[in-house]
Amino acid sequence: MKQDQHNKPAKTVDDYLAMIPEDERAVLEKLRKTVKATAPKAVEKISYGMPTFNYLGPLVGFATFKNHCSFYIMSYKVMDMFKEELKPYDKATATIRFSTDKPLPVLLVKNIVKARIKENEAKVRKDK
Repeated sequence: MKQDQHNKPAKTVDDYLAMIPEDERAVLEKLRKTVKATAPKAVEKISYGMPTFNYLGPLVGFATFKNHCSFYIMSYKVMDMFKEELKPYDKATATIRFSTDKPLPVLLVKNIVKARIKENEAKVRKDK
């Protein structure tokens, strides 16, 4: 996350978003809104210095860096499920990197979040 020496680490997602440049904020606010609408039972919090959503365990997260934004899928399986749709993006393990001028499509984000919800629900059922 971009911060100067005067900024304290964010304690809330709103704090996090308030500290980043407007173009990145607009893209990440749209991403946040999409995740919240798709996973209304998810709890939003700051974890490891970045906004995350939890539903029956870690669901997804996002962050901004010097040259890109990241959407953390937190699942190799789900990354593989969407490998064709993710071809235009730079990826690392369970992370999608994107720029503010080429944000992730809303439908893709919704589908990824739905897949993560199903994955977390299945894990809970299996663990019982």
